[in-house]
Order: sequence, then structure tokens, then C-alpha cells
Amino acid sequence: MSEANEDRNEELIFAEEDHEAESRSAMPPWEVLIVDDDQFVHQVTTLVLKDFTFQGRELDFISAYSGREAMRILEERDDVALVLLDVVMEEADSGLKVARWIREDHNDHFVRIILRTGQPGQAPENEVITRYDINDYKEKTELTTQKLFSAVTTALRSYADLQSIERNRKGLEMVIRSTADLFRHKSLSHFASGVLTQLVSVLGQTSDSLMVRASGLAASRREGALRVIASTGRFAGLEGHEVSDHDCPDGFDVIEDALRRQESIFRDRTYVGYFRTVRGSENIIYLCGDHDFGEMDRDLIRLFASNIGVAFDNLDLNDEISETQRELLFTLGEVVESRSRETANHVRRVAEYSALLGRFSGMDVESVELLRQAAPMHDLGKIGIPDDILLKPEKLTDEEFETIKEHAAIGHQILKGSERALTKEAARIALTHHEKWDGSGYPQGLSGTEIPLSGRIAAVADVFDALACKRVYKDPWDTESILDFIRGQSGKHFDPDLVDLLFDNLDEFLEIKRQYPE
Repeated sequence: MSEANEDRNEELIFAEEDHEAESRSAMPPWEVLIVDDDQFVHQVTTLVLKDFTFQGRELDFISAYSGREAMRILEERDDVALVLLDVVMEEADSGLKVARWIREDHNDHFVRIILRTGQPGQAPENEVITRYDINDYKEKTELTTQKLFSAVTTALRSYADLQSIERNRKGLEMVIRSTADLFRHKSLSHFASGVLTQLVSVLGQTSDSLMVRASGLAASRREGALRVIASTGRFAGLEGHEVSDHDCPDGFDVIEDALRRQESIFRDRTYVGYFRTVRGSENIIYLCGDHDFGEMDRDLIRLFASNIGVAFDNLDLNDEISETQRELLFTLGEVVESRSRETANHVRRVAEYSALLGRFSGMDVESVELLRQAAPMHDLGKIGIPDDILLKPEKLTDEEFETIKEHAAIGHQILKGSERALTKEAARIALTHHEKWDGSGYPQGLSGTEIPLSGRIAAVADVFDALACKRVYKDPWDTESILDFIRGQSGKHFDPDLVDLLFDNLDEFLEIKRQYPE
């Protein structure tokens, strides 16, 4: 899923693709494997059970005429619910070998096995049931139509119960695993994507539905409008658009109902989850299945939703902490810049330029955000430079310039003591943003990739902006002169790859300059 804006007051909406005729097709039949070397037995069994149904599902018959053929079929298929198994076929104990193979070698303990024999003395009932994990034992002479109906019904009910238990177990495992994955997400767009993926996975473990082909979208409320922040399937590419711009005939009335009632709703094959965080944001998950949700589906959705609610709270609190931290860093950066009579928007532009270069250079989303928050600290060390040097309008003496150069080490000294990732990144940038690609920079004389990428990025961003700004010692440069200078310093002052990225995406950098004017 693609990324979108992260807002504090969000609404998540997920919608599944509406498969018209296909989604409303009949339930799949129960697969029954008849294993017998007598063609007549196959014909009679099929004839007797042709009108049989259980839980609304008919029977589908598969024929095997030997033990070897039965094992081959079972190796190829994993949907057989019941095996009607003859004992004596190509060998006197072929059926018993097949039963042992199913349980031990094939490791299938779900398929039900009804052993049918015309020679009961060949395989005594008590011994067979004890040794071979047989579910029922019938002599062919006693298998009347009614008894065959009863035996098949009992076997399929047992199979369905075992499958239900197994689906529930797998579903719970998926809930636990999915919850752990969700709590790793720190942004709304990634969280939205994770919720959709993991919820579909959970339901994919619990039914024969087509949930794995779901389409969905996530949206955030801003000034009354729901805007898509993440999408998949038939909703792909709608990021940034209002939800109402896209046709979703099954969903919006029940979503409005959930918002009005402030509670989650199950309605036929639709689920709308309502979540209100401790900070007051309202969040919605909309899910439309291919058939009515069964009770097990609903239980798993409720369990998963309870964890989603906690994750929403954590995401909200993380956002609040991040925003507070970001504001403090910008404020501190602005104080430093104001002291040197530079505009507060300089640090904002440097932050945005740096984030842009970080994204274009291949950084992941979290690293880009870390860079955006750390970059405003690049000149923090100026706080330790005397005013008579920092604010001097004339050219600095060599001694004064050496004093100015100390601000890189001072900033690093202030920030280096923290173990927090953000502060460590800010310390790295403060120390290295005056290093040069050719090794002629300060304070350490690093060159090339010895300079951390964040320091190389901050160097380009800082100079690109500083040259355009009026300072006590210079007038602002025009854009063409700035670009000529940066192009000329490629491979000298600046990382040439970053210079290329700047020129390849110049319009976006100039747009940031327009957004945050002097």
C-alpha cells in the first residue's frame, strides 16, 4: 500500500471487493473418497447417497479401485473429508495399510475413515479400531441405506467439528502473530496497511471464503472529509481522494450508523468496527465478506479488533509524543537561528530539504522522518559562539573563523550523551554537516562516504537554503547563482549523487522554499 498523510484524527475504512455471482455461489461439496476394487460398490454407494446433504453441502464422490490409487489421490488432494475404505483389495490387508498410511505417513488426523469389509474375520473390529485409528467399522451386509446415511452423517459432523477446532486454533495464532506485526508500525498509513493485510489473513485461516482477494481502503477525517490514506485491490491509487468520490454502495450507510451509535456493528456479511482513542479520535474499520460471517469469524474479528483498539491508542500517544518532540526541536533550532539573526523558517526548510533528499536517496520512511526531526539541530553549537563573532557583519579574521568552526563540535558535545535515536542522529548531523566530499571540511576532515549520509544530506540542504537567505555578512543569492555554485561544488564540497538528486527533483525543492518563505 502506498503512503499518505498522517493526521491525529483518523478514520480507517476497509472495504472488500464485491464479487457478484461468484461470491454468492453454493457452498462447496463434501469430498468423499470411495476405495473399493468392486465397481458395483461404487455405483451403489453413489446411487444411495446422491441426494445426501449435510450442513447445506452435497457430496462429491472420488473413486479409487486399489490401495495404491487411494494413496496417490490423497497425496494430491487435501480436501477429502471422508474415506469409505474396503479392507481386501489387491492384497488381503490393503485397506488397513491405507488407514495406517493416512494417519502415520501422510499425517492426516482429520479425514474420517469408515472401514467396510465383506470378510469380517479377515480384520476383527476391536483390533482394527484400536490399532488403526478407524472412525467406524461396518460389514457390507449390514450397511442398509439408513445405516449408510447415519454413518456418513456422523463422520462428516466429526470432520466438521475437527476442522472448526483447527481453524479456531490457526485463527488465534494468526491474531497473536498479526497483533505483534501491527504494533511494529509507527505511522498511520503503515498501520492501516497492516490492519487490512493481517485481518484478511486471520479470516483466511478461518473459512473457505474468498477473503484473501479483498480490496480495501483506509481514510482519515480532516475538516469533515474522509480522505484515503492507504488502499488496495480495486481501490488502489485513491490515496488523497475523498472516500465519497468512489462508489461503495454497500458501505457508507452502515459506516454512518456505526459513527452515530459509536459502536461496532455486524450486519450480514458486513463488519464495521468503531474505535475511539483516549485522545478522542474516531476510527472505523469496514469489512465486507463473501458470505455472512459465522460465529467463529465474528469471535476472531472481535478478538483482533480489541488489539486494534489498543494499537490505535498507542499510535495516538506515539503521535502526540513525536509531535511534542518535533515542536521542541524546531523551537530550539529557531532560538539558535534567531540569535544569529537568521529566520526561523531556515530550520524548517533545511528539515524538509533533508527529508526530501533522504527519501530520494532510498531511506526508509522511519529514517526519513528521523532525519526531518534531527536536521533542525545542525547549527545547535552556535549557542556557544560569542555574539561579537557570530553577528559580525564584516569578514571574519582567521582566528574568528576558527572559533566559528567550533560550533560543529559544540553541538555534538551537547547532543552526544543521549541514547535516543533522534538525539544521536542530531549529534551526528551537528558534527558532520560541514565536512566536505573531498576531505577539506571540518572538524574531522572526513571525505566521501566516511561522512555519514545524514551529514552529507544536511550539508547540501543547509547551503542550498543559506545562500538564498540574507545574512549580516551577505545579501541573498538568486536561484540561478545558487544552482551554479552547487553544481560547481559537486564532488568537492558535496556528494555528487545528492547533487544529482537535487537537480533531478528541483521543482519539489523550490516548492518547499515557496511554502516556507523568509
